[in-house]
Amino acid sequence: MKLFRFGEPGREQPGILDASGERRSLVGVLDDLRGDALSPASLARIARLDLAKLPLVPQGARFGPCVAGTGKFICIGLNYADHAAETGAQVPAEPVVFMKATSAIIGPNDDVVIPRGSKKTDWEVELGLVIGSRAKYVTPERALEHVAGFCVINDLSEREYQLERLGQWDKGKGCDTFGPIGPYLVTRDEVPDPQSLDLWLEVDGHRYQRGNTRTMVYTCAFLVSYLSQFFTLHPGDVISTGTPPGVGLGQKPDPIYLRPGQTMHLGISGLGTQRQRTLADL
Repeated sequence: MKLFRFGEPGREQPGILDASGERRSLVGVLDDLRGDALSPASLARIARLDLAKLPLVPQGARFGPCVAGTGKFICIGLNYADHAAETGAQVPAEPVVFMKATSAIIGPNDDVVIPRGSKKTDWEVELGLVIGSRAKYVTPERALEHVAGFCVINDLSEREYQLERLGQWDKGKGCDTFGPIGPYLVTRDEVPDPQSLDLWLEVDGHRYQRGNTRTMVYTCAFLVSYLSQFFTLHPGDVISTGTPPGVGLGQKPDPIYLRPGQTMHLGISGLGTQRQRTLADL
């Protein structure tokens, strides 16, 4: 299933894509795509619905973030060996873990605001995992059972704040609008192998990033298991699994960073695409 949320910011409602690609409303079926609505039992109930009987979503309705009630927005750094190389970093012996502020979350096609004074705002297409059931001390073999589905994420980063302003990476990762998520939460049954997905990202029509999740250092199953050894994962938590090469920081001979007035277009095979304009924070 391809689930989504639609409507104005703060007033989003749940929806589902039918077999013909029409957007159908789940209002009256679910309150929202959050909490218990993401459980295996809830998803099984949605899968049994006769979608033709559901009302159509209004034409042109905005896509919101594809999950609500996210308590933790967890990110993995340097999880593609070729991306680590382009940034001059070593492949980590264990996953690099950091958090994005949940206030960074926006819809997949919402505007991205470049922070005041920023000179090094960068792009990163990533595969996102959405937790559907509580996970604590789970094994890699059982880890994906706790995942409701997958989505596209743009893990935007301000490189000066991240790398030059001391301390942890979070201050360069959690700026407002730095976490577009969606358009769809694609359930696990539609993604039989999350380690074989193509990723790409363009800025103003130029393709900078292209990669495949098969080159991840740490797989999706490993990451869910690994993170669950340190803290409980709850329904609605989001894990962003790292980016392939081609970020602005790694461009040669000189880095290239985002400016106001540009357009990012990105996607992952089978999961949909995003498109964002960049604006200055006035």
